[in-house]
Amino acid sequence: MTVTHPKGFRASGVAAGLKTSGNLDVALVVNDGPDYTAAAVFTANRVKAAPVLWSQQVVKGGVIRAVVLNSGGANACTGSQGFRDTHATAEHTASTLRTTKKMMIGPGDVAVCSTGLIGELLPMDKLLPGVNAAVKALAADGGEQAAQAIMTTDTVAKNSVASRDGWSVGGIAKGAGMLAPALATMLVVITTDASADNETLDAALRAATRVTFDRIDADGCMSTNDTVLLLASGASDRQPSLEELTAAVTEVCHDLAQQLITDAEGATKHIAIEVAGAATEADAVQVGRSVAGNNLVKTAFFGNDPNWGRILAAVGTTTAAFEADRIDVAINGVWVCRNGAAAEDRSKVDLSGRDVRVTINLHEGELNATIWTTDLSHAYVHENSAYSS
Repeated sequence: MTVTHPKGFRASGVAAGLKTSGNLDVALVVNDGPDYTAAAVFTANRVKAAPVLWSQQVVKGGVIRAVVLNSGGANACTGSQGFRDTHATAEHTASTLRTTKKMMIGPGDVAVCSTGLIGELLPMDKLLPGVNAAVKALAADGGEQAAQAIMTTDTVAKNSVASRDGWSVGGIAKGAGMLAPALATMLVVITTDASADNETLDAALRAATRVTFDRIDADGCMSTNDTVLLLASGASDRQPSLEELTAAVTEVCHDLAQQLITDAEGATKHIAIEVAGAATEADAVQVGRSVAGNNLVKTAFFGNDPNWGRILAAVGTTTAAFEADRIDVAINGVWVCRNGAAAEDRSKVDLSGRDVRVTINLHEGELNATIWTTDLSHAYVHENSAYSS
C-alpha cells in the first residue's frame, strides 16, 4: 500500500550516512514505463532550495523517469555550489541507471528532492555512493523503504494507495514541521499506472493539492523545499477521465495530508477548522487559515480550553464578508457562540480526546472550506529550539 503499488514502478531506501542516526536517508523511485509523463507542484516560498529549482526545470520537459530523494540535509540557501551538487546528483543517478539497469535516461529526466537542515552543503562523498546503493536495491516492493528514507522529524513513514478498477494511485510523503499552506513542508511522490498526458496530470494534481496539502497548517512556517510529484507509467493500459483521475489523486493526497498533520511535531490535538456559510470559497479558506494559525487558539486547545472568544478574534482579522453579530461557533458539536455572543455552556465541550472540530458559520452564503491544524505544545517548542543541535 505504497508508491510501488501501481504497476511500472520500483523504489528503494538505503542508509548512506547523511543522518548521524544511521537510519535510511536516500530514496529512489523509478518509473519503468511505458509512459513517463509527470506533473509537479512546488513551494510558493521565494527562497527555494536548489533541488526545487532543478526539478522545476525537469518537469517542464514533461518526462520524469526517476526521483532521487535524500533526508539529512535540505541543500537550501547553499548558493551556486548547492545547485551544482543537485545537478551532479541527477547526472550520477542517470549514469548509474544507464550503466546498471540499461535505462535510456539522462539527468534531465531525474527529479531531485532534499529535506533537512537549511544552509549546509550536502556531503556528496556520502550521497553519491548512496545513490549507487539505492539503484542496486531497487525493487517492486521497495516503497516502504523509500518512505522511511525521507523521514526527518517524522515519527512514522507515510504511505497511501487508492485502488480503482484495473488501475491505481500510490504515494509516499514526509513532513512533520514547517507545515503551512502553499504547500506545507513536505516531499511527496505520487505514482499511477493510469495513462494520462502531462496536461491531465497537471490539472488533476493541482485540483488535489488545492483542497488537501494546501489546507493543512501546523505552525504557519513555509518551507524552502516543498515538492509534490505525480508520475504516470501507463502500465495498466487504462486511461481514466480527468474527473476519475482527480478523484483518485485527491484521495491519496487527502490521506497523506492527514497523516502529515497527525504526525506534526509535538501535537496533542488534530484540529479541523470547518468554515461554513461563506460568501466565497476564498473567504472560507481565509477565515479557516486565520483561526488555524492563531497561537492563542492553538495554545487554548493545548490546555483543553474551549476559548471561543479567541476564535472570533481571529475571524475578525480577515477581510471575509461577515457581520460580527451573526457568527456562530461550535466546538466538538457544542454551539458555544450564537450570533457573536455566548450560547451553550462551554464546560459541555469535551476536549479530552485528540480530535477537535471547530465549526464557524458566517451566515453569508453557501460556500465552505476546512483547514486542518494542530495545537501548540511544550514539545513543539522544545523540538524546534533544539533542532539544529
